[in-house]
Amino acid sequence: MEDCRKILVSGIASLNLNITDEQVDQLLSFIKLIEKWNKAYNLTAIRDREEMARLHILDSLAIVPHIEGKRVIDIGTGAGLPGIPLAICLPETEFTLLDSNAKKTRFVQQVVLELKLKNVNVCHSRVENYHPEQPFNSVITRAFASLSDIVKLTTHLLAKDGVLLAMKGQNLDAELAQIEAKKSVISVSVPGTDVERCLVRIESPVQAEVS
Repeated sequence: MEDCRKILVSGIASLNLNITDEQVDQLLSFIKLIEKWNKAYNLTAIRDREEMARLHILDSLAIVPHIEGKRVIDIGTGAGLPGIPLAICLPETEFTLLDSNAKKTRFVQQVVLELKLKNVNVCHSRVENYHPEQPFNSVITRAFASLSDIVKLTTHLLAKDGVLLAMKGQNLDAELAQIEAKKSVISVSVPGTDVERCLVRIESPVQAEVS
């Protein structure tokens, strides 16, 4: 895992993040767990651990500066991305990782146990059926759905001044045109890759009426 460690340490430095050696060890342990469980659970199409370090871990960590508030939910977390890397690096922030795939939430729960993450709650549910006792400051999605669908499905989860953060590729003009709320597109650079990424930040989307 030494090559992975070098990739992470270099990438974290490029992102100007303040992360301890212990947190790097946790990120490496996460990669090992994905690698181990991937054979049976088909968690991710990426099989190479160095590519996981770049395209999963550093991709997730690239949005750390844009996380707002102390209560965050990762919708459609899959193998725990970006939620697990973010939770490792932001231990004072409370994360809920939600997915409708039971195999994947079982894996994420195992990660939480093995890495002893005290700030993560794993939830097996469809997003439209999930109604938390407290709303969230930030709702994050990564490769989840179109922007209009994301807004429609997640606004009931947001606090009054909450933000929706959608991790996306480029060429979003058509999707952005369908969003009426105040929005901004933040260009995101993933160290060690030429992947084009952006983060769409949507402020306080109009809350859907509860019937």
